[in-house]
Amino acid sequence: MINEYERLLAGLDDVDWAGLEHAYQSAHDVPGHIRALCGSDDEAREQAFMSLFSSIFHQGSRYPASPVAVPFLARIAVAGPAAAREDTMLLLTRLAVDWHDEYDVTTGINVAGWRAAAAEVGPEELLPWYEEQVAAATDADKRAQAEELRDWVAAGNSPDSRWSALQSYDAVLAELPGLLVLLDDADARLRTRIAYLLAWFPEVSATSVPRLLALAAREEDPVTAATALLAAGLVGPASTAGDITPYLDAADPLMRWAAATALIRLAAFDEAPVGPGLLGRAVAELAAAARSPFDRVTDYCEGDLHAHIERTLHSLPPGSDPAVVRETLDACLPRIVWDYYGSRTRRAFEELFPAPQPHPAPRYADLTAAQQQLLHDLAGHRHAWLIRSSADRLRELGLPHTQEALQSFVGAHRTA
Repeated sequence: MINEYERLLAGLDDVDWAGLEHAYQSAHDVPGHIRALCGSDDEAREQAFMSLFSSIFHQGSRYPASPVAVPFLARIAVAGPAAAREDTMLLLTRLAVDWHDEYDVTTGINVAGWRAAAAEVGPEELLPWYEEQVAAATDADKRAQAEELRDWVAAGNSPDSRWSALQSYDAVLAELPGLLVLLDDADARLRTRIAYLLAWFPEVSATSVPRLLALAAREEDPVTAATALLAAGLVGPASTAGDITPYLDAADPLMRWAAATALIRLAAFDEAPVGPGLLGRAVAELAAAARSPFDRVTDYCEGDLHAHIERTLHSLPPGSDPAVVRETLDACLPRIVWDYYGSRTRRAFEELFPAPQPHPAPRYADLTAAQQQLLHDLAGHRHAWLIRSSADRLRELGLPHTQEALQSFVGAHRTA
């Protein structure tokens, strides 16, 4: 343990970690992992991160130990070892929102709705039901189990994932005043991380939006600037449109994309100054980005630019040119990136191949450019199981349904 970081861990041993739970029951191991983040052993630090991502944030779930760890992680993010700070910010972001939430950010996070849903399943609402289970239990073992669950809920816990996730989100919210200093950090990666994190907290927008806009205006790193600009548009009020509109003329296409995406989100406000002409310019920028993607992208939608454009287009208010929207969607849908359930691939097939093709199998030359691109991307994708999960659909379409056969089918036409 390095002495200079000891102060960051003040109070760590005062927590009854063994009495808290994470994905693997007792959280007794959490303080050791947090300490390792401040140590000098790089391998131990990497292992500690892996353990924390797996235990206090497990496949999107958060647990009673999760919010308790947040204050210590926030201190490390601000003043910990350089090798630990960025990954700690990533962990804090995951503790606030999981990757499933990240694909819904195109219209801004609905914290009010989240709070309302969580309030329906909080400990106070569930405790009477658990009391009934205890009273109804006749078997001694079942009664003991019911009493254990009743006592756990009575201690302020809820088994509902929406409630436990909100406790973790609120713990990060409480640390934001101290984390804001990262907007001025010398490391662009940390500036990017805090800008991205702020995109999930509309409740502090009065403080965050002016600072995000200021960061976007002065920032030299394009990814950091675009992240900050879009964050301002995602949490800002309707009036933010006036600050964002000039960036549609930015020299950097990534900044133009961020401005366009933010303006489409702000167009959902009736009073937002985003008329049809401005909205048309925003859609045109998304179309340009879909056709000519950037070398560097932001973390939004887990870095999946085409998925973000697609979702943004689906959130458009009425009045947009349907031909331009369709053209842009056709440019986005084939660009497959991995997603855990393969839903992106299935959605692309549904939209680009709306009905089974007549037999015999369609000729490559008869396919649209978007259909050809989808098959090219799928044939060369590193996750071969995506083709297996789409095999039935490929058979219906009269197309090759193994990766080898699909590679042969598209390979003969790569220069066509």
